[in-house]
Amino acid sequence: MLVLGIETSCDETSAAVFRDKMLVSNIVYSQSVHREYGGVVPELASRAHIRRIIPVVDEAISEAGVSLADIDIIGATVGPGLVGSLLVGLTFAKTLCFALDIPFVGVNHIEAHIFSSLIYEDILTPALALVVSGGHTELHLIPEFGVYHLLGRTRDDAAGECLDKTSKFLGLGYPGGPVIDKIAREGDPNRFSFPRAMLESGDLDFSFSGIKTSVIDFFTSSGEDFVRSNLPDILAGVQEAVVDSLVEKLKQAHKIYPVSDIIVVGGVAANSRLREKLAHFCERRGVKAHIPPVSLCTDNAAMVARLAIFLFERNGSSPLSISAVPGLDIIQKGD
Repeated sequence: MLVLGIETSCDETSAAVFRDKMLVSNIVYSQSVHREYGGVVPELASRAHIRRIIPVVDEAISEAGVSLADIDIIGATVGPGLVGSLLVGLTFAKTLCFALDIPFVGVNHIEAHIFSSLIYEDILTPALALVVSGGHTELHLIPEFGVYHLLGRTRDDAAGECLDKTSKFLGLGYPGGPVIDKIAREGDPNRFSFPRAMLESGDLDFSFSGIKTSVIDFFTSSGEDFVRSNLPDILAGVQEAVVDSLVEKLKQAHKIYPVSDIIVVGGVAANSRLREKLAHFCERRGVKAHIPPVSLCTDNAAMVARLAIFLFERNGSSPLSISAVPGLDIIQKGD
């Protein structure tokens, strides 16, 4: 079975092909047009998807060594995401399915991130899953794949958003996470301390707006010369606050739900300090950590295709009448 996945929920245009459950191609085009604005401009993102969707799909099919006529199923992201961006990939995928008379499978972007951890390995359930990106920070208990219990989520900014806004304030570029990660490697994370919010809140929710506000206040009061001359240490401190907040909540969740497998996915899962601290925590607890390769942490169609296979085998195809849902939540099932 050949499955084509299409992902256009934000600012990456991506297409991937699976042969059964083996990834054979994954093409990702990241839009550079947003860098000068310090964040994603929805209208520009939609237009870029329209320009790139056909070349990206063609390249994915060519790299897989197949033709479009060989494809058996197409999966595409339905939501959450930017409505204009979602519509490009979703409409393209449904049109292809109609023309080729093959099944279409609509995919939830958050659930697809979770399935990115299953592309190269099998994972035992129950498991804990932390989804952490520029738009989402959520913690789930997974009794079995396809069944999700939301344990906690951010009450304000997402973790990746906090890093992106810090980078934007300093004029370091977009996306900010990779830039901060690179500079922070040369710094001392203990020299400057920033708040870790809600660590004693009694729940598993997150908050990152306090870190962002504290960072802006620190930069403003310290002055540009001081900030520039101490940038690696400052950014290491900011990154440490974000990472500590994530890992501490994961520790608290694991005390309540002592599972043997922990999944961490999303763009922020590419952060080297987070990967380091998670590995240390899981080793101490005797837990197996599942973090995708860095190339599969950011938005990609491989995770869409992998989830589409699972959903098709379990539920069959989706109706072609399905629409984009920008605010789509991952479906909570069970008690």
